[in-house]
This record gives sequence, structure tokens and C-alpha cells, in this order.
Amino acid sequence: MMEARTQRRSAGKRRHKDEDGRQAGRPDYILMFILMALLSAGLIMVFSASPTLGMQLGDSLYYLKRHVINLIIGAVALFVGFRIDYHVLLKWAPFGLCAAVLLLLVIFIPGIGRSVGGAVRWVDLSLLSFQPSEIAKLIVVIYLASSFASSNGENLPKLLFWALAPVLAIAYLVLKQPDLGTTLVIAATTFVMLYLAGLQAKYLSVMIVAGVCAFAALSLTSAYRLRRMAAFLNPWKDPLNIGFHIVQSLLAIGSGGLLGLGLGASKQKFFYLPQQYTDFIFSILCEEMGFFGAAGVIILFVMFIIRGMRIARLARDEFGRLLAGGIVSWIAVQALLNLFVVTGMFPVTGIPLPFISFGGTALVVTLYAVGVLLNISTTLLPAGGSFAAIERSTQ
Repeated sequence: MMEARTQRRSAGKRRHKDEDGRQAGRPDYILMFILMALLSAGLIMVFSASPTLGMQLGDSLYYLKRHVINLIIGAVALFVGFRIDYHVLLKWAPFGLCAAVLLLLVIFIPGIGRSVGGAVRWVDLSLLSFQPSEIAKLIVVIYLASSFASSNGENLPKLLFWALAPVLAIAYLVLKQPDLGTTLVIAATTFVMLYLAGLQAKYLSVMIVAGVCAFAALSLTSAYRLRRMAAFLNPWKDPLNIGFHIVQSLLAIGSGGLLGLGLGASKQKFFYLPQQYTDFIFSILCEEMGFFGAAGVIILFVMFIIRGMRIARLARDEFGRLLAGGIVSWIAVQALLNLFVVTGMFPVTGIPLPFISFGGTALVVTLYAVGVLLNISTTLLPAGGSFAAIERSTQ
């Protein structure tokens, strides 16, 4: 009897090999390597881009030290996300949703919410401060994955209102901070997850039209958003005022050429380019590392997305498929939006570049999400399989 039990246990631990020759049951080491490369690039660029502002605080390495601390906390979060079975998130999704809404409401309480740059986005508890909107992005992904896990293309429209109502509430609270950039990330990620869940094209088309109309309305009914739209259309018309951010960003990118000015040699970081170590860090990267350095970072992001979507495709269950797809979509949308902003292809919004920008809450939450993605990667289907294919074969 003991021998039979041992045989079952060893059979349960037996690993098969997938299409890349990597043994299932282990994390995706290629994804981990890509992540380490992106984090290393971010650490180097924070070191290079932040000293000028750090000197104002009496320590040129002030932001680098904080970034290293955040990386350590993020590494712990990644380990936790990797070690805990992702199915645990299923039962905690409703509680997480309630917590996200409460945290987004707390920032409007005087004395707790902290205003930065005219927007109230931080909860400040003296010893601890964080951005609830960053946590909300992950909660939305988990909630939608759990809501759609038991649905299919036929009954999904019936669940649409009840599934999206809490997401719309979160998006509204984020928009009231105001934070249009994060609202766009939540909206775009939700759209991609609806597509992955199998929502019909006619409903997706209606959502695209509604989203474009909503964005236009939000841009035209707010004075500061209208100024940003004007700067996007013609930043050189007023380069010292509304077009200042994008003009300085484009000057930094153009100054880099093919090979760049060299690490630490940026001129735009000397109080010309705002947020040079956060939202516009990619501009400094282009200036110092040139076209080839920037292309290398973009290639790493593309590889991350491809590898992440492969995990979603081979996920062993529908919840894992949607959760992995949602995490990768969120990171991809945010990275794309940041790159569009710094290159003048989209109006300026306060969105950091994942893994590269200086970050606290954003970095820690994103690394936890990647930990969950790595956990999903340990339970992939055999070579050539996918959850959808297996499900169809059993019907």
C-alpha cells in the first residue's frame, strides 16, 4: 500500500516536456531572464536619470536607493505570487474588488489622500504611502478572469453588465483623481480580456465606438485635457508651455541618434525634461543609449508579451488562461501607452514604463503579477495543446 502511494506521488510529480523542450512543472526560465534584463535596464536608467533631482534633496543617489528598496520588496512580492497557487485568487477576487473600491475612496479623505502634481493619487499613512490605482489594475484583471472563467461566447453577453459594473465604478474613481492614463489602461485591458473570453465581434465593435466617444468627451470637457490635446496636435506651437513635455522628450530622443550620447551623458535630464526618471525615462534612455539601446528594450518587451501569451495559450484551465492573458495585456497596454506618449504619438498622460521607470507601488504590484504569471507557467498543458483545444475535444 505504501509502495502504491509512493508510485502515485511520483507519477503526480512526473514532468512532461513542452514544445520548447522545457519541462512543465518548472517556471518559465525564458520569461524570468527577460524580466531580469528589463529590471536591470530600469535600474541602470534610474541611476543615470535621477541624480540631478536627487541632488536637490542632498543625495544624488536618493532615488536610486529608494528604487533598490522597491526592487527588493518587489522581489519578495514576485516570490509570493509564484509560490502560492493562482487558484487561491479565485475565492479572494470579490474581497479584493471591495478592497480596491474602498482604497480608491479613502484617498478623497482629507489628511489621508496626498496630492502630487494637482492629482490626489496617493494614500499617505506617514510611515507608508502607496497608490491604490496601481493595486486596482491587478484586482480588475483577477476579478474579470474569475467572472469569465465559467462563461463562454454564448452566455458572456448576459454576464456583461454585472461583470463590468464594478470595473466601471473603479474606472470612475480613478478618473476622479484625476488619472486618465490609468483609466485608459484599465479600459484597454478589460477590452482585451473580453476578447480573450470570447465576446462576439459585434459587442466588441460597440465597445470600441463607445470608448472612442468617451475619450473624446473627456478630452473636450476638461480644460487641462484640452490643453494636452492641443499640445499633442501641435506641440511646437507653444513649446515653452503646453507643448513643453513632448518637445523636450522629442529633443532627447532625437539627440541620441543611433548610438546615443553615452550612459550618464544626457543633457535633457538637467531640469529640461520633467519626470525624467519616471514617465519620460524612455526619452533619457534614447538620448543616452541611442536607437540600438531603445530597440533592445522594445524587443525585450515584445519577447515578454510573446512568452506571456504563450503561457496563456497553454494554461491548464480557463481561469489561468484569462488571468495570464489579462496580466500580459495590462503590462503590454501600459508599455505601449508610455512609448506612444514619449514619442508624441498620444497626448501626455502620467503612465510609467513597466520595469524601467522608478516606481514604488507600480513596481511591486507588477512584480507580484509576474510572479502569478510564473506560477501559471508551472502548470502548462503538454506540447501542442491548449485549454480551448482540450475543451473542444471533450465536448
